[in-house]
Amino acid sequence: MNASRQANRPARRHALRAAVALGLMGALAVPAAWAQQKYPDKPIRLVVGYSAGGGVDAVARLLGVRLSAVLGQQVLVENRTGATGLIAADLVAKAPPDGYTLMMGDSALLIAKLLQPKMGIDPLTSFKPVAGAFISPLMIVTGNDFPAKTPAELVALLKAHPARYSFATSGVGTVQHLGFEMLKQSTGTFVVHVPYRGAAQIVPDVIGGQVPIGVVSATAAMAQAKAGKLRALALMNTAKLEGAESVAPLADALPGFDVAPRIFLLAPAGTPNDIVEKLSAAVKAVLETPEAGVAAAAQGTLRAYATPAQLGKDMAEETTRWKRIITEQHIVADGG
Repeated sequence: MNASRQANRPARRHALRAAVALGLMGALAVPAAWAQQKYPDKPIRLVVGYSAGGGVDAVARLLGVRLSAVLGQQVLVENRTGATGLIAADLVAKAPPDGYTLMMGDSALLIAKLLQPKMGIDPLTSFKPVAGAFISPLMIVTGNDFPAKTPAELVALLKAHPARYSFATSGVGTVQHLGFEMLKQSTGTFVVHVPYRGAAQIVPDVIGGQVPIGVVSATAAMAQAKAGKLRALALMNTAKLEGAESVAPLADALPGFDVAPRIFLLAPAGTPNDIVEKLSAAVKAVLETPEAGVAAAAQGTLRAYATPAQLGKDMAEETTRWKRIITEQHIVADGG
């Protein structure tokens, strides 16, 4: 009996060690899974690179308050202005990749890297795509006495009179600017760019005749267009916007033409996939509600949910498109 016990001791010790090892593994694994299930267990910062009241800020707050209800934790919008959103982007890119610091980014971030290649972050590698959220339709507006009234007439007019007309945008390298450069490139026309410092004065100057063509957000133009003070000549994107159903898309004259700033949610690179997927699903749930559609339309935006994978693809394709326009049209950050 004693001999049998002695013979079994090594086997017992081996079994005991295995049990202890498994127990330790379980002790390590359970808290990790538990931590993932608990996310989020504290408020989330949603950083915006623009001042309060602007377009991106407005939809960030629209999304944030509704995400708070879905996630069970407050999503607090934080404005970090400066350098066309790059200060905010730098802050988020360097934040811990734990899902508690996010950025509401837009197409301007993609363009900034192309015009300022030495900037320290890369939108395609410094962040992890979380979800596409909105697009912000752009509108081409003119004075009421402008010779063209439709997209086809606009294209024909610009081709017939190179360099006669000018167009105003909110600045060099904006989506408004590059979108119209795409129009010029697509039609072989030449139109002088007049960059403004922001969009506030463009509509009044179009109404007053100081500049014949303006490229602005749909919300900046529709009230004046409905009042008969200017002409909403074309939308630069193909999706219809509530309140602007009568405005024809530029694609009527240029098939396939579709330009609109994209607004999306980003997390620092390295954020765990399960957290990203949970956040993305929450964004999707919010955007699918009728209330979100109404609120988005009130801000002049359209819901445009995209999964993390699709958003990453869209960002890469958009970057390629802007790079081509910037290169071929010789656009630089400090000029036009």
